[in-house]
Amino acid sequence: MSSQAELDANLRRMTDLVGAAATRGATIVLLPENFARVGDEEGKRAIAESLTDSPSPSAPDGAIVAALRSAARVSAVWLIAGGFPEKSEDPLRPYNTCAVFSPTGHVTARYRKLHLFDVDVGDGVTYRESAATCAGALPVVAEVGPLRIGLSVCYDLRFPELYRRLVDDGAQVLIVPAAFTLATGKDHWHVLLRARAIESQCFMVAAAQCGRHGTRMTYGKSCVIDPWGDVIAQASEGEGVVTADVDLEYLEQVRARLPSLRHRVL
Repeated sequence: MSSQAELDANLRRMTDLVGAAATRGATIVLLPENFARVGDEEGKRAIAESLTDSPSPSAPDGAIVAALRSAARVSAVWLIAGGFPEKSEDPLRPYNTCAVFSPTGHVTARYRKLHLFDVDVGDGVTYRESAATCAGALPVVAEVGPLRIGLSVCYDLRFPELYRRLVDDGAQVLIVPAAFTLATGKDHWHVLLRARAIESQCFMVAAAQCGRHGTRMTYGKSCVIDPWGDVIAQASEGEGVVTADVDLEYLEQVRARLPSLRHRVL
């Protein structure tokens, strides 16, 4: 996606893309980080929502969660919503949450981003995600249809110990919804994703923001990488849908042929 500051327009585009993925045969769909809005960190406060497992008359859904439940139900897919603002105990600093919605629209898992992007990327550009976001506390592996999926968000990709923990907890697929900057993405996106796939012997599924968002540029190149480290699907320029098959038999073949996970000492 190439999300902008207009929430309603982003949610309509998200719904259209989920429908397009389902039409192409997808049963699990991953959205990029910040699919609902790309803008200043402080702006997240205005759109932060509560997240309940199922709709409740006493606690109605906000616009983001309602759109996600509807998209999952209408398209009959598992929908993994990467990186949107979930209200926290601190009203000024919501979580950056990745949530799993079942085909019935129920929330079956949620992960709150552990590593926050406080970085000076050069040329006077500075990001301070922690100024407007609370960090999570726990890694999460979710049962998503037939798969065990380890959840992460964007900057988490630079911390291999997280993915070791997810593999130890049974992950077969690792997901990375992201909004990688152009400056970091062009040098590090594919390198890091392939490294995590190879060392974890998992499929990596990475959905990315792309293009220009006001003054900000993101790298794009959403892709799927197999457990051998090969890129088996990748987006071209602009918004769109990337699909690939997750072959668990091949995953087991890789792990049996090169049993590095069993050889770990530390």
